[in-house]
Amino acid sequence: MTYVITQTCVDVKDRACVEECPVDCIYEGNRSLYIHPDECVDCGACEPVCPTEAIFYEDDLPADQVAYTAANAEFFDEIGSPGGAAKLGVIDYDHPLIAALPPQGE
Repeated sequence: MTYVITQTCVDVKDRACVEECPVDCIYEGNRSLYIHPDECVDCGACEPVCPTEAIFYEDDLPADQVAYTAANAEFFDEIGSPGGAAKLGVIDYDHPLIAALPPQGE
């Protein structure tokens, strides 16, 4: 199991979770942040600091956000497990689910 970033992060990307994550497993795409499921240690430090309440433990996802489990995992299909987000910076990509969303928060 892992933590999952959901729709309320799209186009916001506050990054408080990135600062709090002790294992640097939260990566930044163009429109959203993504938690690497193999690098996450399930510590939960990211969840309470998210101002948009976009982060959920996988078992606690609201029914309308379940697709974000796959979106978070599949985001890493191309890049694998780099072993830390800080060295990569923003990745010029988003999962198709997120890329297809209309602009959020407007």
